[in-house]
Amino acid sequence: MADALVVRDLSKRYGDHLAVDNVSFSVKEGEIFGLIGPNGAGKTTTLRIISTLLTMTSGSVSVCGNDMRTDADGIRKCISYLPEDAGAYKDLTGRSYLNFMAGFFTGGSDTEKMVAKGIGIANLGERIDSKVSTYSKGMMRRLLIARAIMPGPKLAILDEITSGLDVMNAFEIRDVVRNIAKDGVSVLLSSHNMFEVDQLCDRIAMIDNGKMILEGTPSELKERFGVDTVEEVFIRAAVKR
Repeated sequence: MADALVVRDLSKRYGDHLAVDNVSFSVKEGEIFGLIGPNGAGKTTTLRIISTLLTMTSGSVSVCGNDMRTDADGIRKCISYLPEDAGAYKDLTGRSYLNFMAGFFTGGSDTEKMVAKGIGIANLGERIDSKVSTYSKGMMRRLLIARAIMPGPKLAILDEITSGLDVMNAFEIRDVVRNIAKDGVSVLLSSHNMFEVDQLCDRIAMIDNGKMILEGTPSELKERFGVDTVEEVFIRAAVKR
């Protein structure tokens, strides 16, 4: 299986502070890859660099064969980034919002097809025609994930997708992520929810103080540390640092 994302020796410096320090990993086509670590570890900085929102200090990033230093536009055409604090236009209905966003990617009958795909992903029923201002947080996240996935990205970059959601909404969002990966979309996600990471991710990497300190499948990492949960892996790995 080919790599959708390859990150090699990635570093980001802010003055004297090295926020990301020689981080390397890859994400295969259709794989769900989790990036975990304490607050301030460098996770979001890494995601923003891969999303072309920040420039790297050194290293390399390749997405679907496009090198970031020479073809950032090519990368933008095959990725979608959903930050934790993303929002939608609250005076629009869910359908109108998806239609507005689809207009940035296509036109005519293709827009209708894209919006139909987004409505299917959001799965909001009749509420797709309600104003976004009336949506619960869970409904909002489903709409935003639909917006991120409906253009057909090859790599979806998702930051804290279930933060603040109740159990039922978090379960439904995780199911959406599983389904898009089954359709061949590669997913790079960051989460503080270790249960979620354990349930969703094919592989995990942990960053601490800007450095990658471990990588593997959830089962490999639990066996390595002799524990039953990814949460315990996280704690033991952090303590060892």
